[in-house]
Amino acid sequence: MTGSAGHLGESLVRVLRAAGREVTGLDLLASEFTSVTGSVTDRGLVRECLAGAGAVLHAATLHKPHVGSHRRQAFVDTNLTGTLTLLEEAAAAGVRSFVFTSTTSAFGRALTPGPGEPAAWITEDVAPVPRNIYGVTKTAAEDLCALVHADLGLPVVVLRTSRFFPEPDDRDEVRAAYQDQNIKANEFLYRRVDIQDVADAHLQALERAPGIGFGRYIISATTPFGPGDLPGLRRDAAVVVRSLFPDAEAEYARRGWRMFGQIDRVYVNARARSELGWRPRYDFRHVLDQLKDGQDPRSPLARQIGAKGYHAESTGIYTVR
Repeated sequence: MTGSAGHLGESLVRVLRAAGREVTGLDLLASEFTSVTGSVTDRGLVRECLAGAGAVLHAATLHKPHVGSHRRQAFVDTNLTGTLTLLEEAAAAGVRSFVFTSTTSAFGRALTPGPGEPAAWITEDVAPVPRNIYGVTKTAAEDLCALVHADLGLPVVVLRTSRFFPEPDDRDEVRAAYQDQNIKANEFLYRRVDIQDVADAHLQALERAPGIGFGRYIISATTPFGPGDLPGLRRDAAVVVRSLFPDAEAEYARRGWRMFGQIDRVYVNARARSELGWRPRYDFRHVLDQLKDGQDPRSPLARQIGAKGYHAESTGIYTVR
């Protein structure tokens, strides 16, 4: 498990240990969930970690919050060179399953429709148009996964995960206009996923990878929207949501919350549910029902892990806590 000190890495180590699985956690940061401290770019260290391993979960990465604090070369080193090192050494070690954690951010500019256009319906068939070095290196790393599968036969599943981090939104104007939990509840309609569902998707991918060979999948909460809703989501998202969830308006009013004026894209997880046998449990209906009952809509796993941040030094909302 690479990135074992991070949000997803910790969640997967927790879940695997609870299931009685032996896990070697590799991360630059020492933690309760890190067995080996070091870099995924260190080929010798990676080879040692893979001795006797049956599967690899590769979540270590430089993220979008690092774009403003790290040079492009650092993204290339970690996200590309590190991934290639792991892929080649995993193939040499005879690993039966390799799961690469990617991101819906890889779609980049394809997520933003033009003026007057309906919201974008984002499936795995949409061609990525990366908007920054993070997206460029993640899409290139996905292609390395496909290449190593084709050349060396390593079974690889790529999971493009949507937002699951607990930190506040990175857009100043959004944070100023909406309460944090209001933002996250809204996002479960189209662009957010609970970390428990992300962990479950990774475990399903581990099991299905040998039969799939190579595949890419979107991992996001199941949207209630269909293609017919896309024009309305760009005109007035609240009207569309009200038609699907008549009880949402009263609960939002009770809390002083609002729906976004527009929704510009919708992530579709149908292929992951069909081909991976993944059954996500946390969606907008779940969130709304929990809120109405006065309960925390997050999974127990999400509450247990909490927020971590992305930087050791103060950088605003993504600082380590």
